[in-house]
Amino acid sequence: MKLSKELLNGSIIFIGIGIFFLLMNVLGLADLFYLRLLNVLFIFYGVNRTIEMNISEGKKEFVPNAVSAMITSLIAIFLSIIGLVIYSYSKGGDAYVQSLSKTFLFGGNPSVTTYSICLLFEGMASSVIVTMLLMLYWNNRLSTD
Repeated sequence: MKLSKELLNGSIIFIGIGIFFLLMNVLGLADLFYLRLLNVLFIFYGVNRTIEMNISEGKKEFVPNAVSAMITSLIAIFLSIIGLVIYSYSKGGDAYVQSLSKTFLFGGNPSVTTYSICLLFEGMASSVIVTMLLMLYWNNRLSTD
């Protein structure tokens, strides 16, 4: 059974982000919120890879490529949120989430659910931005009929 390119690249993004955050945790850098912003590089890589695969298959229309790119990033987001929930509960649940950086998204005492929902919305917004940036980049590179 062959995985779809969206699922494959979404999984690559998820694995990259997971390894990155685990490495940050091991190195004691998990509280530096600006390092967390580097996860956008993994999203750029995976979404760009999906678009390149579509183009190499001869699919050069804007809308189908944009939909494929969004599906890739949404798969990565959902996998990452599921991974975050599992990891958070294995580390102590709400107490672990409250130990994370207070400057990241919100202050106070968020629960695992609140934290995950906020990251879900932030991830969806960043996927739209990344998808549109890459579609504009590739649209300028391709000749139109």
